[in-house]
Amino acid sequence: MDKQRFTLAVLTIVPLVVACGSEKATSGSGSGSGSGASSVAAQRPVTGVDWQVQSITVNGATKNVHGKPYLAFDAKTGKVGGHLGCNAVNATATVRAGHITLGRPSTTRMMCDASLMGTERALLGLFNGQVDYRVDQDTATLTSANGTIVHARADK
Repeated sequence: MDKQRFTLAVLTIVPLVVACGSEKATSGSGSGSGSGASSVAAQRPVTGVDWQVQSITVNGATKNVHGKPYLAFDAKTGKVGGHLGCNAVNATATVRAGHITLGRPSTTRMMCDASLMGTERALLGLFNGQVDYRVDQDTATLTSANGTIVHARADK
């Protein structure tokens, strides 16, 4: 399964990197200091990447993240899969420029330590509605209509 997901990620990312690479290189003049390499890097897509959750904010309070949660959006199948800290999750995911419409989540039903379950409950706040997203290099920010904000880094 991991080998299939890796292959799918490569097949999703490569065409996007090739298509976006030259556009990024000619957009903007940069801000002076820094190497030219960062100004020509292709923008990472939200799909085809395992996004490792770094922080979750619910009702204005940032929560500690436990259990190495991640989300992976697949544009080809229209799904999101991942791990919420304790349980695996799957849902429909329609990705459009700047937002993702997430369906009702389907999860495994294991009980875990309270800290893991807290991370899981917070992440479930993203599902069953529209989520705005922004990708800035290796960081993605997901913001749901109910105010849940998730910051995640691309798994390298």
